[in-house]
Amino acid sequence: MLRSRLSLLALTTTLALVGCSGGASTPEADEKDTQSSAGSAAESNPQTGAQTETESSLVDPADADPADFKDEAADIVGEFSDDELAGSLIIGTWEGTDTQTPVDMVKQNHLGGVIVMGYNLSENPTKDQVTELTGQISAARTKGQPVSIGVDQEGGPVSRLSSAALPFPPLMGLAATDDSDLITDAATVQGKNLTDLGFTIDFAPDSDVTVGPKDKAINVRSGGTDHEDVAEVVADAVEGYRSGGVSSSAKHFPGHGRLGVDSHESLPVSEKSIEEMEDSDLLPFKSAVKAGVPMVMMGHIGLPDAKTTPATLNEKAYSALRETLDYDGVIATDALNMKAVPQNLGGGETVEALAAGADIALMPPDSGAAQKAIVKAMGDGTLEKKDLVEKSERVVAAQLATAEAQKSVQAGDTDAKDPKKVLTKVADKSLTVLKGECSFAGTDSISIVGGSDKEKAALKEAAEAEDLTVGSGGTSVSLSPSTSAEVAVGTAAPWTMRSTSAKSAVTAYDSNPYALRAVAKWLKGDLEASGQLPAEYDGSDKAPDCG
Repeated sequence: MLRSRLSLLALTTTLALVGCSGGASTPEADEKDTQSSAGSAAESNPQTGAQTETESSLVDPADADPADFKDEAADIVGEFSDDELAGSLIIGTWEGTDTQTPVDMVKQNHLGGVIVMGYNLSENPTKDQVTELTGQISAARTKGQPVSIGVDQEGGPVSRLSSAALPFPPLMGLAATDDSDLITDAATVQGKNLTDLGFTIDFAPDSDVTVGPKDKAINVRSGGTDHEDVAEVVADAVEGYRSGGVSSSAKHFPGHGRLGVDSHESLPVSEKSIEEMEDSDLLPFKSAVKAGVPMVMMGHIGLPDAKTTPATLNEKAYSALRETLDYDGVIATDALNMKAVPQNLGGGETVEALAAGADIALMPPDSGAAQKAIVKAMGDGTLEKKDLVEKSERVVAAQLATAEAQKSVQAGDTDAKDPKKVLTKVADKSLTVLKGECSFAGTDSISIVGGSDKEKAALKEAAEAEDLTVGSGGTSVSLSPSTSAEVAVGTAAPWTMRSTSAKSAVTAYDSNPYALRAVAKWLKGDLEASGQLPAEYDGSDKAPDCG
């Protein structure tokens, strides 16, 4: 999967860990909905839509380089008051679905931006509802520093936008295609979809290397268990996001995939130092930087010489990131409202993160308190204003580059890939046999005997769309490893199906409509599963080589 890459820096800030999956649209509806969302975003979002009145000078969105906006960023930051400077380094979060709250946060606390989480949207949000929200937030500040609007939309289990966005597989699903060009095309499609919805940042790709079943937080979000393969997949994805106009980020430095503790709940501690990870866990981060990733996220990870201090508050970790990756772009913290970080510091956690080396404080428990704490720290010398100015200039330059890239995307591209065709190809090429033969003999009817009601209904819909009869007879299919059937179908990490007694087993890595249509085609005998298993684990040797 190796191929040459450009080393251009692009785009802008921020990210967060973990997420909730939601409902997905059907493949037939995606093409029409994608076109409508583009028009809606252009009408409502001052940073992407309104700016299309002035055409971008870029032919390719991927050519947007923060270095070209350094002087403009310095001019903007030079006009900041202390309150504005402090706020420019914060990406805030809010509770509930009220749309005025994030607007007020940006205006009153001068925030650099906000992140939209699943709990900020209705259960099944529409594209119009999302573009209305992002348009209102973007309009909160129309001069000077652009407003970053981020989302944690990795794909698979981390998909905050549910029905409002294209259904996208997790990174392991993309890796299973073993197709660099297809991975880049898929990330481009997703990037353009998010640009059309009004987002400037996607907190992806996950750049961790998983260790398999013991990995509680990352697993299928990772590109696999081999650090060199994951590095290639991450670089392919970064390249695609750049072409899609949305800022991407590599997370969670120095690597969360081998840790058995979820940093949402407590602080995981790495047994290896950053230096000891240089030729393994750090490789995906290095490849992301070479591919032009505009931001790297520091993870809440304790290190051998600082077991009680998360890397997000550890000066040595930031220094190692800069030096090891030879990186001069934006560094963001992981979400500061996670339990791996003390939650009772009243903005002190943000001051500590900035003092340690962060450029962006993501999701502090109280954004207003964090802003005030930064101003106070400037006053008492805890934080040097000169350092904060440098951080803000780096952030604003990246934001300006993203705005320019998105103008290019909104101007249209006659060579744009068809999202439906790309996602169909991803699903077909990623379907991986875990047990049995690469080709299924084929059946005209199936009975679905295991799994959640939601997934069973989704598979039934996909099967009927491929002209399979679904009832009480035919080939028995289970979506659960604990229910006996002739065929087992996995919709998550491949090792979740290790205990199945079925003679044939496949994994689609996700339960989105495209993935399940691929399963249906395989069951019917119309598709040979050619996915390459991206992970090694106890039991993975049962999987045949179907490449």
